[in-house]
Amino acid sequence: MARTSQPILEELFAEHGQRLISFLRKKFCSKEDAEDIAQNAFIRIRKICESDEAVNPKAYLYQTASNLLIDMRRREKVHENYVHQFYGAANELSHARKDNQLCPSRIHEATEELKRVEKAIAGLKAPCRQAFLMHRFKGMSYNDIAEVMGVSVSSVEKYILEALKHARAEFYK
Repeated sequence: MARTSQPILEELFAEHGQRLISFLRKKFCSKEDAEDIAQNAFIRIRKICESDEAVNPKAYLYQTASNLLIDMRRREKVHENYVHQFYGAANELSHARKDNQLCPSRIHEATEELKRVEKAIAGLKAPCRQAFLMHRFKGMSYNDIAEVMGVSVSSVEKYILEALKHARAEFYK
């Protein structure tokens, strides 16, 4: 690390660490997510401080944190799209039953899709499966899942993302 980067980084952290977390929380971010994003922003700004390219480190820090928050929201959106696609068949079958719109071919299609869902879920590693089932079937938040599993919220995000990637791979074989 360059000699000048350490004091700059320490000063930035002392002055803006908690402020940055508060800034992120005001953007409807959980405390845990805000802390993770702030940490990642400081990691990124450290690299800039090392290269002595930091013209306005504070502005860069806040912009980096904002970009990381946007990236997190994009990942959440992708995650929700995968989940919607993954469970569309189950929801459709449920609604069709309520509306008495079941024809034999649709029952067969839905049954086959549900078998694929079950197979995909069964193929997951235990933590991924546990997090995924708690989120999708019990409606638990990432924070609640993290507390139950004794892991960080970012670990829960990774587990669920891995489950969705696995499901997508199973569905597009």
